Amino acid sequence: MKKLMLTAVAVITFAFSNAQETRIGIKGGVNLTSINGYGTQSTSRVGFQVGGFAEIKISDKFAIQPELLLSTQGRCTEISGSGFGFRSKEKSSLVYLNIPVMAKFYVVDKFSIEAGPQIRFLLGAKSKWEVTSENGTFSGNDDVKSSYDDLDLGVNLGAGYDFTKDLSVGFRYNLSLTSYGKSLDGNKIYNSVYLLSVGYKF
Repeated sequence: MKKLMLTAVAVITFAFSNAQETRIGIKGGVNLTSINGYGTQSTSRVGFQVGGFAEIKISDKFAIQPELLLSTQGRCTEISGSGFGFRSKEKSSLVYLNIPVMAKFYVVDKFSIEAGPQIRFLLGAKSKWEVTSENGTFSGNDDVKSSYDDLDLGVNLGAGYDFTKDLSVGFRYNLSLTSYGKSLDGNKIYNSVYLLSVGYKF
């Protein structure tokens, strides 16, 4: 963890010291989150992301882009039993502070591809659940932050397009490299997130 953070700081410091141009921007968009390792009864959930970034141009073709993003993620699960009318539903909502450091390469004018590591800090987690059986229906909304790891490391791959020198759109895939918790059957679970965003540079 410390080595990764020191490496990220070193990369950003190098980028600033060799920058031809640095621009600050804001971005926001939607997430589609799925959970690897949880099981087939877990389905994707839509969330959002919002935050800021700095595009540090090293050359006309290459840039380093550190970001700070607030991101909502989660999952939906539903389990039905063969007897007693049993059915269980759960929606989990997780809030993260994401810190990606992306290397951007402009393949052609206005179109770029990107890749880089990401550190994700868990800020909060809620579970809204409902259980139905022959005895009735029971529900709740619990704080489950303690059930998950506070830190998640991952890698991003993506692409972007600049409509103008200020306005851009980006698509990114994030895959966790570390498990952030365990499912009910003991399997390790990993975040897998697709992101679509719009950014504006000042």
